[in-house]
Amino acid sequence: MRLTDFWARMYARFGEAYAESLATDYRLPQLGATVREALASGVAAKEVWRAVCAEFEMPSQLR
Repeated sequence: MRLTDFWARMYARFGEAYAESLATDYRLPQLGATVREALASGVAAKEVWRAVCAEFEMPSQLR
């Protein structure tokens, strides 16, 4: 998954403002990091997306 796809999914699911806040402030237990921290440390966007989906109990595919 490309970062552009990842952010498009985040914005589609949460809205732009909340997605940005979530990515900066919310620590995902599965990763032990925020979205931004995980991506900056080299975690694949697909893995981060799966962690977001698991945490917020939503399907990984957006329709």
